[in-house]
Amino acid sequence: MDTSVIFKAYDVRGTYPDQLDDDVARAIGSAFATFAQSPRLVVARDMRVSGVALANAFARGARAVGVEVLDLGLASTDFLYFASGFLDVPGAMFTASHNPAQYNGVKLCLAGAKPISLESGLIEIEAMTNEFYAARAAGDLAPYSTLDLTNEWVTHVHTFADVAAFRPLKIVADTANGMGGFVAPLVFAGLPFELEILYPELDGTFPNHPADPLNPENVKDLQRRVLETHADLGLAFDGDADRVFLIDELAQPVSGSATTAMVASAMLKRHPGATILYNLICSKSVPEVISEEGGVALKTRVGHSYIKQVMAESGAVFGGEHSGHYYYRDNYRADSGIITAFVVLELMSESEKPLSELVKPFQRYVDSGEINTEVTNPAETVERVAKTLEGSGVSVDLLDGLTADYGSWWFNLRPSNTEPLLRLNVEANDDASCRAHVKEVLALIKEND
Repeated sequence: MDTSVIFKAYDVRGTYPDQLDDDVARAIGSAFATFAQSPRLVVARDMRVSGVALANAFARGARAVGVEVLDLGLASTDFLYFASGFLDVPGAMFTASHNPAQYNGVKLCLAGAKPISLESGLIEIEAMTNEFYAARAAGDLAPYSTLDLTNEWVTHVHTFADVAAFRPLKIVADTANGMGGFVAPLVFAGLPFELEILYPELDGTFPNHPADPLNPENVKDLQRRVLETHADLGLAFDGDADRVFLIDELAQPVSGSATTAMVASAMLKRHPGATILYNLICSKSVPEVISEEGGVALKTRVGHSYIKQVMAESGAVFGGEHSGHYYYRDNYRADSGIITAFVVLELMSESEKPLSELVKPFQRYVDSGEINTEVTNPAETVERVAKTLEGSGVSVDLLDGLTADYGSWWFNLRPSNTEPLLRLNVEANDDASCRAHVKEVLALIKEND
């Protein structure tokens, strides 16, 4: 068994059943339960077809090493993180997020929703997975029970906004047959919103479009429906509903950076002088806004495990990623799409302005979006590009890949954690400059591949 193909930087992920099957899931369950050193853990799954079998196998593996399993059943990833924090137990969420239907995986966290990455435990869990896979131990199983925390979770989500101040707004949510179809009806029930859900049926085959709102093609249905219904807000969720992307009333997407800056501003009004995190591919507007609002801006690497760790170390109240992940100290430092939607809805309710006007102060620059390029060796290519910039006077940062800041524009180039790709992000003062600099950096990549 080659587990190296499924153990990634932040989670476990692979195709079912050739890379990740029930026996592997059982071994991961035994390994994680042993590593976590807790008498019980909580497990949940998204709507993928293979989720029931994998989650059950994982539970058997955990119970085989004497750990009690509490099963949430169907849940979004942020619901699982809440359960881990609320119960103060380790958690395992079976999902492959935005990946196609043939994929599945598991996101693991320690008690209190504390993240696990390669550096903080996944390497050890992988090694133990191979041992338990070979051993195939049998014996008495620890207890197993189902658990319903939906009421507690909905109450928790509602604490992030003044729900009494909400005004009637028309919302369209595209849940892409993912767990947003489970999330949205629960949390919006009883609130003064007119909610329409596109593709609410939980269907892990994704019959309408992929559950990846980062791809502009996958939000076209939502954009069209926002215009048709004169909606105030569109919400695009990914497959496991831990990410959300905003569409304004003009059907224009709001970038993850603009959303981060807008939510950061709101959080600083509640927590003056607080520390706010942003990852290094966020727009320059984010640290600018944080500083202008009297906060402390702290830059991090890309990835939830790194951000949650820095949040714990710094005491930051909020952190945002350009990719649509938003983290809250009071949510056990975990990310949540639906909590972010609530924060934005409170801002919209407080203001008479439409979302397109509310977000304008945070849209200061033009970005390229993430551009993926196949190269022979991503890490080596980044090193070679970095060497070409030595002595050029350009500000270079190697925190996560390569960030080169030219003053009027910047780019970040970093290897994918899951594919043989280089991910490029460029930001400039205007669209023409951004397009020109994208060509410039792509040429640089080609020269150094």
